[in-house]
Amino acid sequence: QVQLVESGGGLVQAGESLRLSCSASGRTFSTYVMGWFRQAPGKEREFVGAIRWSDGFTRYADSVKGRFTISRDNAKNTVYLQMNSLKPEDTAVYYCAADRSLLLPRTTLGAYDYWGQGTQVTVSS
Repeated sequence: QVQLVESGGGLVQAGESLRLSCSASGRTFSTYVMGWFRQAPGKEREFVGAIRWSDGFTRYADSVKGRFTISRDNAKNTVYLQMNSLKPEDTAVYYCAADRSLLLPRTTLGAYDYWGQGTQVTVSS
């Protein structure tokens, strides 16, 4: 059974940094794409970025490009979302997701097969 567990959320001030972790278990994830999504109150869940586990290829939403970085640690089966220069509009619940297909990272929710429970990130102004 696949399990994705996010951690690292919290309350920070604008301009500060935060690193989220997604610990994956239950499968060999070397052929997966791991994505990060977020959902702000009253808004739809949106794509933040993703990484192809096999080679580290990444893709980001325009809104976070240059501020957020996704990486993975194969030994720990963990994916990270490093968030720098945070803005109040980054406030959301952040979700980790896994896509079983061996493709380029995709941006749509339906492409992902497994989801974590989410972790809250709040950025104060």
